[in-house]
Amino acid sequence: MKKVIDHPRARYGVGQAVRRIEDQRLLTGQACFTDDTPADGHLHLMFVRSPHAHARIRSIETSAALGLPGVVAVITAADLSAAGIDAMPALAEIFHDAEGRAPGGGRRPVLAADTVRFVGEAVAAVVAQTAPLALDALEAVLIDYEPLASITDLARASEPSAPAVDPECAGNLSAMRRLGDAAAVDAAFASAAHVAEVRAVNQRLAPVSLEPRAVIAWRDPDNQRLTVRLSNQMPTGIRNTLAAMLGLETDSVRVLVGDVGGGFGMKTGIYPEDVVVAHAAWTLGRPVRWMPGRQEDFLSAVHGRDMIAHASLALDADGRMLALRLRTDANLGAYPSAIGLAQPFTYVPGICTNVYRIGCVDLDQRALLTHTAPIGAYRGAGSPESIFIIERLVDEAARVCGLDPVSLRRRNLIPPALMPYENPLGQCYDCGQFERMLDQALEHARWHEFEQRAAESDARGRLRGRAVVTFLKACGANQFEEEVEIRVAPEGIIEVVSATMPMGQGIATSYAQLLVQAFDIPIERIRVIQGDTDRANGFGSGGSRSLLVGGSVIDIVARRTLDVARGLAADALEVGEHDLEYQAGRFEIVGTDRGIDLFTLAGQQSEGEIRLADTDRVDGQTWPNAAHVCEVEIDPATGQVQVQTYVGVYDVGTVVSPQIVAGQLEGGIVQSIGQVLLEEVVYDDDTGQMLTASLMDYALPQFGVIDGFTTLLDQSVPTARNPLGAKGVGEIGTTGALPAVFNAVIDALARAGVPEARLADLQMPLTAPKIWAAIGDSAQSASVA
Repeated sequence: MKKVIDHPRARYGVGQAVRRIEDQRLLTGQACFTDDTPADGHLHLMFVRSPHAHARIRSIETSAALGLPGVVAVITAADLSAAGIDAMPALAEIFHDAEGRAPGGGRRPVLAADTVRFVGEAVAAVVAQTAPLALDALEAVLIDYEPLASITDLARASEPSAPAVDPECAGNLSAMRRLGDAAAVDAAFASAAHVAEVRAVNQRLAPVSLEPRAVIAWRDPDNQRLTVRLSNQMPTGIRNTLAAMLGLETDSVRVLVGDVGGGFGMKTGIYPEDVVVAHAAWTLGRPVRWMPGRQEDFLSAVHGRDMIAHASLALDADGRMLALRLRTDANLGAYPSAIGLAQPFTYVPGICTNVYRIGCVDLDQRALLTHTAPIGAYRGAGSPESIFIIERLVDEAARVCGLDPVSLRRRNLIPPALMPYENPLGQCYDCGQFERMLDQALEHARWHEFEQRAAESDARGRLRGRAVVTFLKACGANQFEEEVEIRVAPEGIIEVVSATMPMGQGIATSYAQLLVQAFDIPIERIRVIQGDTDRANGFGSGGSRSLLVGGSVIDIVARRTLDVARGLAADALEVGEHDLEYQAGRFEIVGTDRGIDLFTLAGQQSEGEIRLADTDRVDGQTWPNAAHVCEVEIDPATGQVQVQTYVGVYDVGTVVSPQIVAGQLEGGIVQSIGQVLLEEVVYDDDTGQMLTASLMDYALPQFGVIDGFTTLLDQSVPTARNPLGAKGVGEIGTTGALPAVFNAVIDALARAGVPEARLADLQMPLTAPKIWAAIGDSAQSASVA
């Protein structure tokens, strides 16, 4: 009688929809975020922040604050300088322009010493026995400022009359780059039958993660090690930078990260606050914690986007794309950062031609300084901005050429026969069937039945519009190596340790499914450990790399671990490795019932376990792609927009966890709906004060902003650049949704008769008052005519 074996991989392995292993803890209050760490015996640190966008610091008086009960220390730039800490890491080794010049703008100080450059910049820190005492002491730190003129508007930052953020940066220009073939582009435009032009603004955004940044640090009793607990996506980078800045050996610093309540790129790098807390804990010899409020995060955490583009596209008489001319101005804020520079100068060139065959490109880019919070990573980090620009331009080109937007896209898509395809700026797309995604999206969206739905909307007094976009995104963050440890324990557990990080995306579940697939054991026997630099180190999570890099290396090391176990089992059973078969957690001699359980085998080892720590890499970045179709309705009486239909067909390669992939894609779309319709960081032009520094003023998408999703995953084109065939999903929904929702709103307004000139002036966010005004003005103009 044949033995029936229950194979866990059939229920929990790759491609199966399983309940997230994280959710039990999260939903029952067992999660541990940074602020959940008990505060007994901790000192509380708070920051004195600049009320000015630009000012000279004449003096800082701390004696009154130090004299208050419960105040332990007041830290200023002078104190840090005495300890050898002045500024955040330099950028010279990260970015140079074509002439070898490093970006201008200076290094960001940990605490401002002579000048403040934006409202909310940290000037001093108070450490006290309790949070209320620290809060009281902030008022007693007396700082004499000499206010100076400021500039917060990117559009005016380079004007001759604009106040200088850094005296060494003429016109507030930090860096610039010119790529492509300007002469070829000029010739193509001279011979073009059609030219389309757009001005596209990606406004400044605040990440607004559910959990603000938070840091706790303590010096171990033996005074030899510093431990830092914080909410971050890249603990290894934090450890390395802190050790260097504090003058400690790398192994003298341990960074711990527990549950992370959202990151969206805001928590990818080190902040001045992290350095100050760590310094305070090291010098005072006591645990120190900093827990910011929401407004403090609005003011001082990095922001995203903030880019203005002027783009034009040359086409021949048949609508074939000949050349792209693109000029971008990117706001760096008050200080240049590595990611702030990488977004315009690395990520935009990579995909500015998108999925289209465009003969040549002339790309002219500038990065400017303003008296605003520095720009950092925000979901997609340059890709959503770039795809928004090109997809707006393609819709405008369809209008100029008198072609249907679908037809224009279809005739310019890169065909599979040309894969791998190198775009005019040197980026190589390894695989993709873009027209296949487009066809499926149109079919599932019932594209050809739109007029019927538009008539139904009209009967209800609503304006209906639609848009289709086709696009891709680079994933991997150009960091392709990770370290992984796998441990098979005799108690029946397999542990995997990774330096990539959970931040709400469910990556632990995907990793567990990979181990189920490799070891064929129930998912309940898997333990995923992340966020401890004493256990594993690597780049961390960002750029949609967790699965395609971290997961691929887990898959590689899991198979190596199983190979090691096979050799041990062969020795234990006194047979050759080729005589063994493995299934459901057990090695057996082929054709017999004689064998050994994997976990029993682990317990027989001299170490009492089977453990393998290894480092490996994937072959390069991947290019997930998709087609989106969006339909919206607008209430002309209020200008309110409702997303009625959203269809996305995605080539994300191999799908490990279908429900997690869908959640990432759809969550990213909602995040872009927020940018298109609601969100914007606004500074007062005169004072530089942030006018949207609370959730009373900064609008976020709420439940009901969209009626639902149709999300389809096409796994027919896996990548060969990693063993999983996975391409990345964390940011692709965000990338495509910007132009899809925006273009659908513009289409609805165009159908309602809003003039083209007025439509060209509309920029995100398309708030209800903006849309209502556009409709009202158009109706008034029509009645006068």
